[in-house]
Amino acid sequence: MTHGIKAALAAGLMGLCAATGVAAQNVTELDVTQSTSASAVGLSGVLDQLMGVENASLAGLNALRLRALASPYRDAIGDDPRIMDATRLASMGAATGGDEWRCLTEALYFEARGEPIEGQYAVAEVILNRVDHPNYPNSICGVINQGTGRQFACQFTYTCDGRPEDIDDQGAWGRLGQISRIMIDGAPRDLTAGATHYHADWVNPQWASLYPRTADIGIHYFYRQQY
Repeated sequence: MTHGIKAALAAGLMGLCAATGVAAQNVTELDVTQSTSASAVGLSGVLDQLMGVENASLAGLNALRLRALASPYRDAIGDDPRIMDATRLASMGAATGGDEWRCLTEALYFEARGEPIEGQYAVAEVILNRVDHPNYPNSICGVINQGTGRQFACQFTYTCDGRPEDIDDQGAWGRLGQISRIMIDGAPRDLTAGATHYHADWVNPQWASLYPRTADIGIHYFYRQQY
């Protein structure tokens, strides 16, 4: 087997193992560096073995893991100019805005500041999707404060959990303010496929069985209300 073919097969196998989270030594005994492999098995046989490794690896994954590997938003993030790291967002300077901007920034701060940046955009999408949905108030502040003051009746937990809404992480506030500004100014909403609901992955609200799940981002599952 030529060095180029061996290297390509090795790279393909290692890439598969990295994507599936399975250690290479645990899924195969195929050694593509052995000089006897081409003569003993032939290129077709080596490829057949490699496909067998792929099938075995995929068979060991549960449905949730497979969905995560295939999730379309994950492939799009790398080319999405909105999805910047914290340093780039901070370099943009302080964002400003009126009441609607502040309401969205507060919601992201208390609901999603511990999420990866794409998860913060995703929560912003839900809020803005609700503004456009006939079942919800037609303003950002109206959506966020719907049910506020009534325990267990609010739409966003931080508005009725009885805890003080202290903003003590100015770095996070600045980043989330930039995300709010970007989204209010009309950035695409294509991470959650029109989601209007989300919940953390450690809870299972009753409504989750009523709506199709559209995305899994960070610790949140996202759903789209259809009526």
